[in-house]
Amino acid sequence: MTIYLDHNATTPPLPEVIDAVTHCLEHDWANPSSVHRSGVAARRRVELARESVAHLLGCRPRDLLLCSGGTEAANLALHGSMAAQPSKPAIATSRLEHSAVRDTAERLEKKGTPVHWVTHRPDGVIDLEAFESLLEEHGESLALVSVMWVNNETGLIQPVEKIGRLCREHGVRFHTDAVQAVGRMPVDCASLDVDLLSFAAHKFHGPKGAGGMFVSRGTRLEPQMTGGSQERDRRGGTENVPAIVGMGAAAAAAVEWLKGDGITMAETLRDVLEQGVRAGRPDVVINGADAPRLWTTSSLGFPRLAAEGLLLLLSERGVFASAGAACASGSLEPSPVLLAMGIPEPVAHGSVRFSISRTTTRAEIDEAIPLVVEVANILAQQLPGA
Repeated sequence: MTIYLDHNATTPPLPEVIDAVTHCLEHDWANPSSVHRSGVAARRRVELARESVAHLLGCRPRDLLLCSGGTEAANLALHGSMAAQPSKPAIATSRLEHSAVRDTAERLEKKGTPVHWVTHRPDGVIDLEAFESLLEEHGESLALVSVMWVNNETGLIQPVEKIGRLCREHGVRFHTDAVQAVGRMPVDCASLDVDLLSFAAHKFHGPKGAGGMFVSRGTRLEPQMTGGSQERDRRGGTENVPAIVGMGAAAAAAVEWLKGDGITMAETLRDVLEQGVRAGRPDVVINGADAPRLWTTSSLGFPRLAAEGLLLLLSERGVFASAGAACASGSLEPSPVLLAMGIPEPVAHGSVRFSISRTTTRAEIDEAIPLVVEVANILAQQLPGA
């Protein structure tokens, strides 16, 4: 039996998503910019999908910019905001961001862009008093503040409502990377003080290659991909119609799931996993346990063990997890996010991310727990002095 516990990296597409994508590949494959009947049919499928995603996000369809996914959207938020506001040369963000934001900010900093790194409390939550002081001192020069809503490695939930309100009070544009939030918790852009909110379909059981960004009314972005007038001149390129349609199907399913008690049931699964592993390995550290966390994520630190060894042995037993962000899974270094949270290196180096989705079952969790404990015991016995 394969036990997939790497849903923060990507989620399995739902059957209705596969059906929607397949139908598009077979029938609505025309260019949606063409004026003939087939092109018009493809355009209609795109716009219906846009409406479905807008319903999930609580915004107007015209406020959605569709693109290839969260990384492109985050890059557009940063670069596009700076280019559109040349009188504001700086940005502010956190060391706890996904690499799509953090690495982009570091590259900008190396090229001379002033980057203000937002401080956070020991539990990883943004220090709002320090953040407000930063806005008071540097707000006039900030083209953008970017703080992710839900951390991809620990599930930490940032208070984006308060962060956005402070940004609005100081006249600073606010972007939140909501890739790990959309489709997994209620999102209502209409009630948030957020100017830009990025997301990716494959995190909520849609296809890869589709995602986008909520862009609030009046927020101007300088396009970073040119060559066409698509997406109201903000993102050139022929639309990926099958992926967008699949995203629309996934959004509709997420809307229905969020109406029920799925979140409560999923939180129970996460807690069962953590309690079961700690019962067998009392030294395990739950990274971010003292802060608000989304139900999707358990970052478990096994002191003095190597995450790579844990993952290899788990994979041999059919349990699939990761050492952190999927895009950094080839690295042998401890997660920079965990180190930035102040987690000791021996714990960070032995931290494994187990992430679930609404397709995860109790049977999978019950079967995974003894395997995780077994693997940790095997590696612990190999430590010097064991």
